Amino acid sequence: MSVKIRLQRHGKKGKPFYWVVAADARSKRDGKFLEKLGTYNPNTNPATIDLNIEKAAQWLHNGAQPTDTARAILSYTGALLKHHLDGGVRKGALTQEQADAKLATWLEEKAGKVEAKKSGLSKAEADAKAKALKAEQEANAKRIAAQAEAAKAAEATEEVAEEVVEAAAEEAPAVEENNEETQA
Repeated sequence: MSVKIRLQRHGKKGKPFYWVVAADARSKRDGKFLEKLGTYNPNTNPATIDLNIEKAAQWLHNGAQPTDTARAILSYTGALLKHHLDGGVRKGALTQEQADAKLATWLEEKAGKVEAKKSGLSKAEADAKAKALKAEQEANAKRIAAQAEAAKAAEATEEVAEEVVEAAAEEAPAVEENNEETQA
């Protein structure tokens, strides 16, 4: 029986969520599996991967072949490195303590890189929010200034209209007097 380490799709339409499983190569994608090794959520940034490295390395030792995507996930989490270091221990190239120390330092470096990416993303998001807030405040200030200008213009037109009405009212009696003189 040939065993594959592959992804089994779960979640809803448009929001995939995967289980990393060891399954018989002949079984369906979402069908029977031998063991669940972890989960993979590509919806988050960076993607959330929760994998049991020990179980994955054990399946690799037993001859399980990962698919391309599963291989990338195993490499990202360090399961392939553990498998490689365990091969070196079996051959006598290094001791188990040395292999464990190498794996631990690699995992610490990887965790540091992931944290740096998360902090960079959160900083970029905060900068984008600050920039949007500043742009919104400038737009509000322009809108308020435009409303003030419109109010001043409306007052000026009202004053001009009142002056025109007053001037017309002053001219109206003079016109009436002229009309009375011409009629008499």
